[in-house]
Amino acid sequence: MSMTIPGFDLDTFVAATLAEDLGGGGDITSAAVIPAEARFGGVMDSRDAIIVAGLPIAEAFFRALDPEVAIERLVADGDRVSAGTDLLRLRGKARALLTAERSALNTVQHLSGIATLTRSYVDAIVGTGAILLDTRKTLPGLRLLEKYATRMGGATNHRLGLWDAAMIKDNHVAVAGSVGEAVRRAAAAGITRIIVEVDRIDQIEPALAAGATHLLLDNMGLPVLREAVALVGGRVPTEASGGVRLDTIRAIAETGVTYISVGRITQSAPAADIGLDFAAEATE
Repeated sequence: MSMTIPGFDLDTFVAATLAEDLGGGGDITSAAVIPAEARFGGVMDSRDAIIVAGLPIAEAFFRALDPEVAIERLVADGDRVSAGTDLLRLRGKARALLTAERSALNTVQHLSGIATLTRSYVDAIVGTGAILLDTRKTLPGLRLLEKYATRMGGATNHRLGLWDAAMIKDNHVAVAGSVGEAVRRAAAAGITRIIVEVDRIDQIEPALAAGATHLLLDNMGLPVLREAVALVGGRVPTEASGGVRLDTIRAIAETGVTYISVGRITQSAPAADIGLDFAAEATE
């Protein structure tokens, strides 16, 4: 099964990651300890209950070093699995597979951790009608992968970069002079998606009058958030943002906002506990 992420070059990512690990000397441990003809059979399994993400990338690491490796994927990205679940089995050249092991595991652990945390937030707002958005709070160089993982967890991708929508924040407003002036300048530049961050009720009407197409209601308490949603009255989508936690997101969703954006799902997700264990029978 191939993996398609628009804009993401899997081959380049795999090559660069392996090059970082191998440096100029290669895998000196495997070269010294493992005979060139040795075979390895193993099972990648999760010690945690997780939402799976990144298995096709793990396969790409193994295939990059052993093109003839036999891989049996047992679950799919996006699946919810219990602790102790086998994710894939593989059999091939021992040196190659052990060299690729850490890069493959790091990727699946990180992406599955993001997907799992994301799903917990999505589950918390089921039935409210609110949609969970991710943010640009991603590790440099890993944005497309991390946003892929949030999709596997059930979130909706929001702003892949600075290029796909205007996001007018408090510092933009400070330099422009006012919310209305900042929005007018964006509209005059021909930008069609204009997201405006507001942290006060009195900023809403000037932003809408100037052409805002989406309001980010930043760090508002629940009473103010409800007032803001009522004032907007569905004229544009509303997005709650700022300090959203798993124990507060349901109440935020129940204010009637269209979206809730959460930086924590990429910024603070713990890695999933996933390992690769030798299986003697798989070497036969």
